[in-house]
Amino acid sequence: MDHTPPGRFKTAEDFRTRWRELDPDGELDLDLDVSNGDPLAAPLAIATPGGGTRTIGNRFAVHPMEGWDAGEDGTPSEHTLRRWRRFGESGAKLVWGGEAYAVQPDGRANPNQLHLNPDPAADNAANLRSLLGTLTTAHAEHHGTTDDLVVGLQLTHSGRFSRPHGTRMSPRIAELNPVLAEKYGLDASVHILSDGDLREISEHMVQAACLAADVGFDFVDVKCCHGYLLHELLGAHTRPGDYGGSFENRTRLFRDTVTAIRSERPDLMIGCRVSITDTYPMFRRDGDAIGFPKDVETHLPWRHQFGVNPLDPTDSDFTEPKAFLELCRDLGVFMANLTVGSPYYCPHLQRPAAYPPSDGYLPPRDPLCEVQRHLKIVRTVRAMVPDLPLVGSGWSYLQEWLPAVARHEVRSNMVDMVGLGRSMLSYPTLPADIVAGRDLDRKHLCRTFSDCTTAPRNGMISGCYPLDEHYKAMPQAVELKVLRKEASKA
Repeated sequence: MDHTPPGRFKTAEDFRTRWRELDPDGELDLDLDVSNGDPLAAPLAIATPGGGTRTIGNRFAVHPMEGWDAGEDGTPSEHTLRRWRRFGESGAKLVWGGEAYAVQPDGRANPNQLHLNPDPAADNAANLRSLLGTLTTAHAEHHGTTDDLVVGLQLTHSGRFSRPHGTRMSPRIAELNPVLAEKYGLDASVHILSDGDLREISEHMVQAACLAADVGFDFVDVKCCHGYLLHELLGAHTRPGDYGGSFENRTRLFRDTVTAIRSERPDLMIGCRVSITDTYPMFRRDGDAIGFPKDVETHLPWRHQFGVNPLDPTDSDFTEPKAFLELCRDLGVFMANLTVGSPYYCPHLQRPAAYPPSDGYLPPRDPLCEVQRHLKIVRTVRAMVPDLPLVGSGWSYLQEWLPAVARHEVRSNMVDMVGLGRSMLSYPTLPADIVAGRDLDRKHLCRTFSDCTTAPRNGMISGCYPLDEHYKAMPQAVELKVLRKEASKA
């Protein structure tokens, strides 16, 4: 890659110069004095369904993961429990889901994803209880109290990106999408979920939410992001029936699911992680392997995604995202966790990185531009829906400069929480170190090698193979080096 990764800027001024080259209006708190209080250490009060409040102890959130490491029956393995223990140790006071929990077996993104197992012999409650107990015990041991810790469970159905039987896709889609069909080699015989199928999935989400509440989770996330089922439904403009076409229909499954959860468990908080805008699917260009929107002009107006301009689907249109977040607020959603796009068809935007995954492409511009786009999108949403608390994404690529950028956004009230995903795999105690004012452990900062994505795309468990000794010692670490070299030659 021709772009200089953030970790290679030797001084704050060097980084500031590059940041402002890419965005002349970009502001940073590189020199902020935090001796009298760090914005990232400040507590945040959130509303609870009963009219009260809860306190989140600082401004860090852990994003949900998919580990490829549970049993096929949904039982967490030692690797799964280790990850949740490290989330508890992290010092982050909001754990947004911990794990993407599939609400039925055919909705798993991989065969070893945690899921609600319909087998009467399965003890789903015990599985969730072990995860939550592992996390909260670790948090109490390292941080003294869990009174200001808020933990949720993300409810998902992977839809188009379901892979319950291995690395082979077994898509369950909301509508036909000609570009994604070409990208993934799907034909018109692919299984389109009926309205009845969607209602059944909603029932399973409610069942999983009730289970999470009874086990002791503080909230559930009704997931609407990253190209998975409920996200695809938000953009299902061409789908007929009760769940497609109009905005009212495309939000119906989300609305009905949230309403049903609220009815069954009135005290359970509900959040939503949503890809609040998207972009036209990207392809790997012949010759230089750079990502580009192939044949976009032949598919206009574009009617297959959410929050995009139909006449230029590489650009955002926030009319419907604003309406969706107002709907969330009116339904009593306590917080929206904002992300963009999908790790499958636009990973350069969804998770800016120095190195693409093995099935990816080289970024079309400096990944710092995509970090800045994340920030601008959240600022736009904040201005449109100022009374809904927000979690921001896309921070990991900042590396050493993450605290400075995050402090500016939180201090300026542009975002409430800083959500961290893959960086938690290599350096889980990053939040604790920042809040305590300790120097960053540069050796374990996520350098966005993308092995945590390349591994599961090739049937291995997900983890940070380059920096985490636990994964570095596995034989898969050698396989990944070979895959990385092969991908670089392609």
